[in-house]
Amino acid sequence: MDQIVSWAGELQSLAQAGLYYSRDVYDQERFQRVREIAAEMLAERTGLSLEKVQELFCADVGYQTPKIDTRAAIFQEGRILLVQERSGGWALPGGWCEYNLSPGENVVKEAKEEAGLDVRVLSLIAVQDRARHNLPAYAYGVVKMFFLCQAIGGGFQANSETLASAYFSEDALPPMAEEKCSREQVLLCFRAMREKQWTTLFE
Repeated sequence: MDQIVSWAGELQSLAQAGLYYSRDVYDQERFQRVREIAAEMLAERTGLSLEKVQELFCADVGYQTPKIDTRAAIFQEGRILLVQERSGGWALPGGWCEYNLSPGENVVKEAKEEAGLDVRVLSLIAVQDRARHNLPAYAYGVVKMFFLCQAIGGGFQANSETLASAYFSEDALPPMAEEKCSREQVLLCFRAMREKQWTTLFE
């Protein structure tokens, strides 16, 4: 990870905790300014607007914890289903875990929304720290959960999140939306699909 982004993330986390736990009005003002400086650092480093950084980076309250992202690995005749993002790249269907859904329930919801498929969750493939596997770096923590799923109905429908869906073989993957799902993560799903006694990976 870019060291400046890493420092900005740590400053933001400390400031957010300070704003939540501190009762002194002057300390509150200091922590707020630290949070603003962290956002300004990130905007300068990434080229994002300060408003966008504040929306993504400074909206949380309370002790800062990672967000959870769930991804569905759905296979048909040895090929994996990918959805085309609005950016043009491809990824496993998935997204942020809703506050009122379990990770398994969430991945079922995301498969329906992004690929139009009704799925059954079979097993958990991997739990990964996004910072170790995906670029670009984010200023907040993300835990990515990959689930092996079985399609039981449905089909792609036009929606606001994805442009298309298609099945791909292991040796003919399209350009990936690397910030969401890397080629290595898709290949990991192929490995899990082939092994009868897969052991969930976590890192």
